[in-house]
Amino acid sequence: MKRFGNKLIVKLLSAIAISFVVSLCMMTLITFFYVYLSKENEVTEHSLLISYLLMLLQYSVGIFTFIVVFLLMVRKKIVYLKRISESVHQIANGKLGLAIKLESRDELTQLAQNINYMSNQLENKFEHERQLERAKNELITNVSHDLRTPLTSIIGYLDLLKKEQYASKEQYQEYLETIYSKSKRLKYLIDELFEYTHLSSPDVLLNLNEVDLSGLLEQIVGEYIPIFENEQLSIQKSITEENVPVFMDIEMMVRVYDNLFMNAIKYSMKPSEIQISLKLSGSKAILKVSNRAKKPPVEEVNKLFERFFRGDKARKDNQGSGLGLAISKRIVELHNGSIHAEYKEGWMSFIIEHPIHL
Repeated sequence: MKRFGNKLIVKLLSAIAISFVVSLCMMTLITFFYVYLSKENEVTEHSLLISYLLMLLQYSVGIFTFIVVFLLMVRKKIVYLKRISESVHQIANGKLGLAIKLESRDELTQLAQNINYMSNQLENKFEHERQLERAKNELITNVSHDLRTPLTSIIGYLDLLKKEQYASKEQYQEYLETIYSKSKRLKYLIDELFEYTHLSSPDVLLNLNEVDLSGLLEQIVGEYIPIFENEQLSIQKSITEENVPVFMDIEMMVRVYDNLFMNAIKYSMKPSEIQISLKLSGSKAILKVSNRAKKPPVEEVNKLFERFFRGDKARKDNQGSGLGLAISKRIVELHNGSIHAEYKEGWMSFIIEHPIHL
């Protein structure tokens, strides 16, 4: 905020002084006129009455002149103050974001500027709350839909078993296997939802430790090599050999890396390769996980980070929860980092920027 000093007080004092000087001049003129009359006429009872009347007129004109001149000089400020009052009334009645035109450079302008700032902050706050309300309703709708599907299957198969509607022991075992897999799916969805809700809490705590990110990634990639090879995917890695000190909750961040690697497997052309790189850029460590893909899973790839948003393939096989990347994004943000996705020339990439501990 700009500082305007006490310019309003100076202007008011100036207006009072000028008004006083003008009224004093008027009173002086009347005094000269009275002296002139006294010299021209003898002092009589009638002239004394005139004298008293002239004195009364003198003071009346002086006071009136003072008031008129003062009001003329502060009229703009009074009008501006009235405009500020009306604007505050409109803001109080819900017209958030209303801005008062700034005039001059005094305390009234500073007041208007502060009101504009307050109005803008209130508008942003209420808009944020409206977005949270919409997100909550969307969350409830998506949760209901995603949980209903496996639950309906479980109830249906249990009903068949209850009524002994199976032709053989093999079919009976098949129903049990289906119930078991659907139950695991249901548990997975509930666990993901619980994790996302937990991470969305403002009081979530991280178990932060300084970690050499390059060494950690080398270890994790080594553990994934058999999984990649089983999926006909080769690894091309370019991980800096420098020590990359990063403060992180290791368990949470490993979950992010697991999620990125599994997404690379899910959306990769097969056979093909996966590229994993880690490089230093200023005060940041940039991790990039890329895989070959004929087309992006969605037109706007960063929509993959939205809650319950799934790519076409994930929707087709119904294996994704729609929360994995949203959880990953939240974890990265809790570590003061950033994550985004991009698709260029047949490569689908997820990029994480970690702040380095210097």
